[in-house]
Amino acid sequence: MFRIAVFAALIQCLGLGTAVVYAQDHIVHDAEYYVLEAQNGRKWAAEDEGLDARLAELRKKHGRPPNIVHVMWDDTAYGDVGIPAIQMVRGLKTPNLNEMARQGLMFTRMYTEVGCTPSRAACMTGRHPVRNAMYNIGMLREMHGLRGEELTIAEVLSQAGYATAFHGKWHLGDIEESYPHNQGFDEAFFTCYNQILSLWTRKGEAGNATIGLFEDMLPNDPYKLDDTFVTKGWVQIAEGTKGGATRQWGDNSHDNYMKIDPEAQRRTLEFIERNAKKGQPFYVANWPNMASFLPQPDKFSVARSLLQDGLEGNIDPFIGKLLAKINELGIAENTLVVAMADNGPMAHNPPPGCGFAETIFRGGKGDFLEGGVRVPAQAWWPGTIQPGLAGDILHETDLFTTFARLGGATQHITTDRIVDGIDQTALLLNGDTHSRRDYVFIYAGPNLGATVKGNFKRHWISSDPIGEASGIPAGFFFLPSDPREKSPMLVNLIHLKSPFNRMRVRHELWKKRYPDQTEKHGVPFTGIENAPPEVKALSQPPASLKNLPFDPLEYVENLDDLPFDSELDAGLGER
Repeated sequence: MFRIAVFAALIQCLGLGTAVVYAQDHIVHDAEYYVLEAQNGRKWAAEDEGLDARLAELRKKHGRPPNIVHVMWDDTAYGDVGIPAIQMVRGLKTPNLNEMARQGLMFTRMYTEVGCTPSRAACMTGRHPVRNAMYNIGMLREMHGLRGEELTIAEVLSQAGYATAFHGKWHLGDIEESYPHNQGFDEAFFTCYNQILSLWTRKGEAGNATIGLFEDMLPNDPYKLDDTFVTKGWVQIAEGTKGGATRQWGDNSHDNYMKIDPEAQRRTLEFIERNAKKGQPFYVANWPNMASFLPQPDKFSVARSLLQDGLEGNIDPFIGKLLAKINELGIAENTLVVAMADNGPMAHNPPPGCGFAETIFRGGKGDFLEGGVRVPAQAWWPGTIQPGLAGDILHETDLFTTFARLGGATQHITTDRIVDGIDQTALLLNGDTHSRRDYVFIYAGPNLGATVKGNFKRHWISSDPIGEASGIPAGFFFLPSDPREKSPMLVNLIHLKSPFNRMRVRHELWKKRYPDQTEKHGVPFTGIENAPPEVKALSQPPASLKNLPFDPLEYVENLDDLPFDSELDAGLGER
């Protein structure tokens, strides 16, 4: 294996600075990180001494490492939270989130992945989802999920003595090994899919929001021959404990769906109180559904839309209750809260009445444009994080490594694979200009869509087909003067062609050393103790298929042979 020390020495030979030589037991980062470290490593090492001293002082004061709460909701454009002037235009108010941003550190360049499942996989594993094949958006009976051998932040922090809990929208697979309580969480209350669960209900079928899922509600089709084509069984939400049973919670009705977020919030507050009173450090992820895709009669915002009502009537009140509970328990000075969106708005083909829209940046969910991957995000830790704005680049994978550092658990991160997340403790504790990242690789499914380096961006999938064919497309952007990526440059920025090419080559050579995994498939919803008969039947082919000249479930292990779904691929925001 190509040794990290050799790579560092190579950087030194290239005249990029004094290399910091690593032993083999250090975290393996992407190649670009080592280029930065070769030039900044001595400064960072000195800074780390001060950070270690501050963390040790905090641990001595509180008797334990800090508690960590991560709240992440869906599909919100940068600017829609935390900036009252923009909210006035967009027709909503989030006073609690805005006050949290005022008291804490508000990030202006938090990057995510392009969609729900990849973003959640990135946060959990600290890895771009292309590495563990979690770039497909999970839909009904997806039959795939996060591999058991992936290392999650819950597993890392558990080894350091943390109590861990997950409540809300998991969306990381419907196979048993992917359930959150099988991925390191002590307790879990989770959905395998997204808000489309609200449409996979008899109420959704009645309103034509879903067509043909509940066949018993439709007139008999005299031409129907195949009774296995449409899925008949699934689990809307389940609960479980580490090493314990998994059970379905409630049924698959819309009424039950509307109970999920209130129950998840109740469990999060109870988990925090229980562990605070025990004196045990805790990590809890509360990732809400936010809203139903079926318009609701009760309106909360001026915009009266799914997004705005979800933020103003659901997420923001919960943030208020969360911070009040933390203050009431007297643990605010030892608790980090991070609140953010998982990706940009569903600007393409959204459900009616949803309120999703581009705000500052162009593009949305599914795009490698800034509007798809640059989101509202903020961190709150009274007495430790100083109020302010951060213009630094950070990526959601950085939460994995940073949470591990804060929890004294870095030594539990595996060193046999690439971890894209960079430790951003310096940014949290020292504020603006202290990020250790100036780059982002943005994937469109399994394909590299764009690369950001500082204020510059290159689209690898270009809207200039003539230039693309010649190898010099007008795919270069200077983001401060063109935040909507509407004016691609060629001559003005052609000097960046080779630097971006070098970045990409280093990135892809390193991927050869540490190859990407293929998707992990299996029968969905196994191991659920109280599963209804139609769910249990998913693992048993109907009697009528048992005499087929092939195994009726053979396709499960071959789903990875299908090409990537182009409908989920990133576009250029022009559809």
